[in-house]
Amino acid sequence: MAASKKAVLGPLVGAVDQGTSSTRFLVFNSKTAELLSHHQVEIKQEFPREGWVEQDPKEILHSVYECIEKTCEKLGQLNIDISNIKVWLDLRTQSTVESLSKRIPGNNNFVKSKTGLPLSTYFSAVKLRWLLDNVRKVQKAVEEKRALFGTIDSWLIWSLTGGVNGGVHCTDVTNASRTMLFNIHSLEWDKQLCEFFGIPMEILPNVRSSSEIYGLMKAGALEGVPISGCLGDQSAALVGQMCFQIGQAKNTYGTGCFLLCNTGHKCVFSDHGLLTTVAYKLGRDKPVYYALEGSVAIAGAVIRWLRDNLGIIKTSEEIEKLAKEVGTSYGCYFVPAFSGLYAPYWEPSARGIICGLTQFTNKCHIAFAALEAVCFQTREILDAMNRDCGIPLSHLQVDGGMTSNKILMQLQADILYIPVVKPSMPETTALGAAMAAGAAEGVGVWSLEPEDLSAVTMERFEPQINAEESEIRYSTWKKAVMKSMGWVTTQSPESGDPSIFCSLPLGFFIVSSMVMLIGARYISGIP
Repeated sequence: MAASKKAVLGPLVGAVDQGTSSTRFLVFNSKTAELLSHHQVEIKQEFPREGWVEQDPKEILHSVYECIEKTCEKLGQLNIDISNIKVWLDLRTQSTVESLSKRIPGNNNFVKSKTGLPLSTYFSAVKLRWLLDNVRKVQKAVEEKRALFGTIDSWLIWSLTGGVNGGVHCTDVTNASRTMLFNIHSLEWDKQLCEFFGIPMEILPNVRSSSEIYGLMKAGALEGVPISGCLGDQSAALVGQMCFQIGQAKNTYGTGCFLLCNTGHKCVFSDHGLLTTVAYKLGRDKPVYYALEGSVAIAGAVIRWLRDNLGIIKTSEEIEKLAKEVGTSYGCYFVPAFSGLYAPYWEPSARGIICGLTQFTNKCHIAFAALEAVCFQTREILDAMNRDCGIPLSHLQVDGGMTSNKILMQLQADILYIPVVKPSMPETTALGAAMAAGAAEGVGVWSLEPEDLSAVTMERFEPQINAEESEIRYSTWKKAVMKSMGWVTTQSPESGDPSIFCSLPLGFFIVSSMVMLIGARYISGIP
């Protein structure tokens, strides 16, 4: 029986999905895209000061190994053989951003023209600049040529391939495109940008495609297995949703919320507050694809805030029950601008507010308003994307952990006033990375054709309110957004505590920008 099951399953592909809130390792059947086994570990976030958000890189690495080991144990039970970081939400760099902005002459924003990104606290370059300006240990490591810089994917690839003992220091084009140091036209680190931010190019990782063998696992249950795929989390979800045609779009509901639209081989620059980014490059000799992206800072993070800060729920799943009890926010609106507002505003002075409160308002209404907030923010970036692309989306493909909340999905359809389409298997971020890994040259177990997703079915949510009601609720939300702005002014940057950064024998990995996906592993050894 076990031998028969192995023969049917064929080669397996695994993916480490490294998020801001948790680490997951997932294993898929490359023949059907069926999710066979997974394990998840929640990651701590530290908030040492207002606006500072940090994570421990050693904890993240340990969680990766733990997830791999536990997933492999579960696979074994199925009789299947297998052979302090600064987080993207961190705001301490706002003074750095303002100082750098003054050095850009007039309207000649060469940073955005080269990178597709606004000068913002969101991205890596300003976080590294802050470290170089404020943390002597980082300065010293760079001076002594012991420093390495990378996003979370670089840190994990380097560590999993040996670290100080021959680890591979690389990233892929999608992660590189979110550092503000990478020219998305030439697909290379940009000398002018590095000089502008004062960052030595020699500390940067080698840039590779999103689908090729980078190195081998050096330890653990998967020792010797190739690491063959690497995608930023939103790019991975775009691949996992098979959005390979121009105009196809998906929205991922994670810690933040990210809407991407494939624009093909052409860079499309937004006039409405969206980002231009690299979507994927699935092979060394394959063409690059670009995307427009709308980024919302706080989505699933607002549920965690209600759990950990306010204590009105004990588990994230409870929010659906609370919201269902009332079925409305009763005029309560929640703008969770905990880290300012991202697309389409890019307003760091905003802070979270809850307005429209009455004596009747209770925790159920606040829970409902929190779910609505995720949907309203998505509506804002979808409207901007429709204006940039000129062709409104007829439906929205969705994925991510929050899509298991049926009230959220129905609210999203109502507020967008278009259908929302959800795959039966919501882990499309990990699936996209697994597909990239399985399709890599030298691996070749995934062809990236629609039939590769034969096990994935779709659930469709249709709008259930009229268009007028949708517009009224949306316009009231916009009023609340305006009231959230201008709450803080920039303070002078304070010296960092060197103890919060991870000192490595080779120097420092400054893991910042988006906490992104480390690509998938090809798991061999199936008879």
